[in-house]
Amino acid sequence: MSRAALLVLADGRFPAGGHAHSGGAEAAVKAGRITGAASLEDFCRGRLHTAGLVSAGLAAAAALGVDPVELDTAADARTPSPALRLAARKLGRQLMRAARATWPSGELDALAAEFPKGTHQPVVLGVAARAAGLGAVDAAYCAAYESVSGPASATVRLLSLDPFDATGVLARLAPEVDRVVDRAVEAARGVVDDGVDALPAGSAPLLEIGAEVHAGWPVRLFAS
Repeated sequence: MSRAALLVLADGRFPAGGHAHSGGAEAAVKAGRITGAASLEDFCRGRLHTAGLVSAGLAAAAALGVDPVELDTAADARTPSPALRLAARKLGRQLMRAARATWPSGELDALAAEFPKGTHQPVVLGVAARAAGLGAVDAAYCAAYESVSGPASATVRLLSLDPFDATGVLARLAPEVDRVVDRAVEAARGVVDDGVDALPAGSAPLLEIGAEVHAGWPVRLFAS
């Protein structure tokens, strides 16, 4: 296993399309729920322990070799918002393109053929991590960190927030990212005995509602 591959996969410059998505931050900014660093931290903490935990569990399970088709169905069941399901599949399709070019893999090829319109992004992330020689913990870290780094980066653009303040938010959340990863990996390992129902299913109604409202905007800076 090459830990350097983890740096490549987690790098914000990896061409996986995440820069075009705010993780719900754009809708939250317009609704007045994010106004600065303190409220950004609250938003990211909530997202980490709900959508982030779910994504990390799915990615970890995929990295362990759990059937990605079954995991995609589980991801659908954990994503009530049609707008978020669409965004997850678009991100999965873009990540798939980047991953297949970077770490050619029969498993990635098979998954791309099974879902030509895109698989849920965390599932692709886990299979990509597996193709890169990484493990479940690595995949879970990528997913959990993405769940907070995306909104933090977007808020710098949306509010002209000082990048140092945004980075400070991520640093303060780091211990919680560790705990979320531990929970996600433990749940993913439980899938072997108990099936995908063992995976986290934390809900975030405001993210779901915000995504549906955001999808109807005629003008927006981010895709989701």
